[in-house]
Amino acid sequence: MGSAEPKKRIAIMGSTGSIGTQTLDVIRSHSELFEVEILTAHSNDELLIKQALEFRPNAVVICDEKKYEAVKSALSSTDIKVFAGENALEQVADFDTYDIMLAAIVGFAGLKPTLKAVNKGKMIALANKETLVVAGDIVMQTALEKRAPIIPVDSEHSAIFQCLVGEARNPIEKVILTASGGPFLGKKPNFLVNVKRDHALQHPNWSMGAKISIDSATLMNKGLEMIEAKWLFNLEPKQVEVVIHPQSIVHSLVQFEDGSLKAQMGLPDMKLPIQYALGFPGRIKNDFPRFNFRKYPTLSFEEPDYKTFRNLGLAIEALKTGGNMPCILNAANEIAVWAFLKNRIGFLDITAVVEKTMESISLIAKPTLEEYFDSDGEARNFAASLMKL
Repeated sequence: MGSAEPKKRIAIMGSTGSIGTQTLDVIRSHSELFEVEILTAHSNDELLIKQALEFRPNAVVICDEKKYEAVKSALSSTDIKVFAGENALEQVADFDTYDIMLAAIVGFAGLKPTLKAVNKGKMIALANKETLVVAGDIVMQTALEKRAPIIPVDSEHSAIFQCLVGEARNPIEKVILTASGGPFLGKKPNFLVNVKRDHALQHPNWSMGAKISIDSATLMNKGLEMIEAKWLFNLEPKQVEVVIHPQSIVHSLVQFEDGSLKAQMGLPDMKLPIQYALGFPGRIKNDFPRFNFRKYPTLSFEEPDYKTFRNLGLAIEALKTGGNMPCILNAANEIAVWAFLKNRIGFLDITAVVEKTMESISLIAKPTLEEYFDSDGEARNFAASLMKL
């Protein structure tokens, strides 16, 4: 990219979370290439204000309306527009003033603004996997019609995406998503019964937000990624596999029809897939630490323990069933993880809540967007009633 090219204007949905702050690190290092157009936060007004004062976006959104006055007054000396409330996310997603949306809002809440941007034909750097888990068929169909490129930011999907560059005419036999196995790799249910919140939040290789850390510990994260991969790369459920790879160096693999495997490797650092998505199709030079083979004399791979980590099996079931089942799985999981983080339920109860919800909510084979929203609400209410929240 020559310096004569205009800077890419970035809208960061979820700028105060783990992905959002790392995206700002990338932009800070490459201010000649990128500028910040929009920042949004759920309720972390202090960090949002700090980010806004540094990056001077056109607009910010604080979803928690109680924090609106604080943000407005802190930014009153600037010409930054301040919006509040969930609906404001869609409002700013509808702006024409940005080039790329970095979609990093956690969970189902990311769906509406992302869909709004896709409808406008904007390029999406997608870090919110729930958008495709919940309504992958609608999102991908709309992206195709509106010619909105979707570049994955999840390290696994970014890896597959990178392996497919230059392979457009070669059909995929299967993709293999790697999983670190999380903090409880090799543990059995009698150990997991007593796991507490703080223990589950400690991930061996990646630094992530609370929700995704718990999903990683239960392996639900990998299940959601399998569903996301199906939609992103237009695959059948049987073409998506998972392998446990504790070192997190091989980020995922693609196998082609000749049996050849391509893998994308590197140190576990989310800034790399973020930078790749923002800079696509070019690669941007950086000074991130480099992989050293001497430090990793062995890379190992093993089959997941489906018996102990039953969330992975439930996600595969949802993937195969299709329709609104992944949406139900996701909604029940979001509520159960929230309850676990509040110490209301045990670690293994997360799986029980998801399973019971999947058995109880009616299947819709080809849902409309409206029906996805209904299923999400219904599954949340049912899951909450199981836990008497």
